[in-house]
Amino acid sequence: MSGPARPAGGGAILGPAPFHAEVADAPGGAAAFWIEAADGIRLRAARLADGPRGTVLLFPGRTEYVEKYGPMASTLAAAGLSVLTVDWRGQGLSARLLTDGEVGHVVAFPDYQRDVAALLRAADETGLPEPRHLLAHSMGGAIGLRALMEGLPVASASFSAPMWGIVMAAGLRPVARTLGWASRPLGLGGRYAPGTGRARYVDAAPFEGNLLTGDREAYDWMRRQVVRHPALALGGPSLQWLHEALAEEVALARQASPPVPCLCGVGSLEGIVSASVIRDRMARWPGGRLMEIEGARHELMMETAELRGRYVEAVTAHIEAS
Repeated sequence: MSGPARPAGGGAILGPAPFHAEVADAPGGAAAFWIEAADGIRLRAARLADGPRGTVLLFPGRTEYVEKYGPMASTLAAAGLSVLTVDWRGQGLSARLLTDGEVGHVVAFPDYQRDVAALLRAADETGLPEPRHLLAHSMGGAIGLRALMEGLPVASASFSAPMWGIVMAAGLRPVARTLGWASRPLGLGGRYAPGTGRARYVDAAPFEGNLLTGDREAYDWMRRQVVRHPALALGGPSLQWLHEALAEEVALARQASPPVPCLCGVGSLEGIVSASVIRDRMARWPGGRLMEIEGARHELMMETAELRGRYVEAVTAHIEAS
């Protein structure tokens, strides 16, 4: 199906959904609501900010949930922008796809484009202002790039450590592909990928040496969110998710960059997604700008004040110029 195409028929919005404002640090008035994808999957979306100068479609990463982007929404609100975001299928408070809801799972990576389509319909139904802008982090960066290639109607795109390639030892990549390919016909696609399990990263990994952020306060804040509301959290990915993600990585690399003004940030200490793949993509993006941030880890929007400020200032300037 076409990713950004608006589904025919009735509206996407089903009604109000829970929003944990006490852990979100979002602008006043932020609220969540249920939406439905074209294949019937129930998703949680959130309107985190209201502003007259346009709407940022914020695409989160794997394991994430709408409350995590409250502080970024406050920054965008100060720039006069509205913010709309979503819990992707299989995570946050959206429908979990397996009996063991702790497993990060998707049947096929293109299914995420159904979520994009539902979010676009919700933006229209709630009257969010144009122009629209994409801001995508990590796995959301892979989903966002695919959506842009399929015609996502936005005036600009900004990426934070996009998952256009996954960091993995060279010898493990063919093993992972083979395991993922073999697991589905054997009915094992819902099993955790090797080396992962139910443990949630911010719960299990100490701050020292973590791959996400150099800001202890931000790390502890993320940990408090999932401790207080464990239903938001997610464990490791399934074998099928890994297989699908690796296949999408290859498929995206074969396609030309879309004709959308693009800013992409990546930290010098990135250890989750491939910085070399990001550099290669941005070298092939006409008019695109790659921002390499010395000392930053994976979570550019949740880094130390100085590093976060540099990235966020660039994003808001990019949106303003588009």
